[in-house]
Amino acid sequence: MSLQPCACRGIDVHAHVVPEHFPAYLGAHVPAQWPHTVAAPAQGGLCHRHVMIAGQQYRTVSEKCWSTPRRLADLPGMGLARQVISPMPELLSYWLAPADAHALLRYLNEQTAAMVADSGGALLGLAAVPLQDLSLAIAELRHAVEALGLVGVELGSNVNGVPIGHPCFLPFFQACEALDVPVFVHALKPTGMDRLVGPAPLQQVLAYPSDVGLAAASVITANLLLACPRLRIAFSHGGGTLAMLLPRLQQGWQVFAALREQVQASPLAQARQLFFDTLVFDESTLRHLVDRFGPGQLMLGSDYPFNFHERTPAQRVEAAGFDGATVSALLHGNAERFFGLTPQAIP
Repeated sequence: MSLQPCACRGIDVHAHVVPEHFPAYLGAHVPAQWPHTVAAPAQGGLCHRHVMIAGQQYRTVSEKCWSTPRRLADLPGMGLARQVISPMPELLSYWLAPADAHALLRYLNEQTAAMVADSGGALLGLAAVPLQDLSLAIAELRHAVEALGLVGVELGSNVNGVPIGHPCFLPFFQACEALDVPVFVHALKPTGMDRLVGPAPLQQVLAYPSDVGLAAASVITANLLLACPRLRIAFSHGGGTLAMLLPRLQQGWQVFAALREQVQASPLAQARQLFFDTLVFDESTLRHLVDRFGPGQLMLGSDYPFNFHERTPAQRVEAAGFDGATVSALLHGNAERFFGLTPQAIP
């Protein structure tokens, strides 16, 4: 049965916000990477702004990025009851000096919390933290959860080239586990750009899935979930390339002694403890992910409101031919478990 707009029940865990304006830099010398926005021509009856980073136009965004009413108006047509919002990944600012990044991300977290407060319970928010400085990152994580009421944290797939599974980040993940804060990992500044032939959008189309797949693999090969067994961690874009890499990793673990010594539990078993979004734009791929990772590990994702997003994420799941229990799990049950919600929390 197709999901009708009047029967909205999905929870979208992958949607982004960009503030209409960024704060002025208060120091002596503005960092080149400090973002700002400038007015752009209106389109389709919506206000637009150019996001400027390092003197270049990074992306043009509509008011759906910062307007709670505009966002809420689109949820029914997407089959959604709730949406989890997080900053546009390019704003995570790992490349800024830690103090500068902390100031910017505090502002973003406050903006996210304000949108959540204005949503009547329809929106939930993810924090951003300056992961280039673990002490600041843990302090901001605690503030975002305890003072602002955000329900999780968004991390990039790498921090200035260091994959998210690297042992240097273990103290942060231990803090997430201790605070019971789930983690959503999004592709960011991907590797392999020199191997692409074509225009700039190929970064999002081809390089993002590669980087997030390697990030998920790094979590497995670093035994992160063995060190933090209560950690809940999810990966964007269906886990990217991980589903195709996993059989090779499993076979290599059985063949190579060095891999068996490093990876302390079956890669396949570890992968089935990770979570993933459904943002793959294809029903057969979605069925493959459910078969590979299990029906309890996937959650709706849309990448709303950017142009390259899944317009009908709930309908995509319902069209994939799953049984009713799996459909309910993917639409909302897994997200409820991931974020510690209850079924009654859906408006």
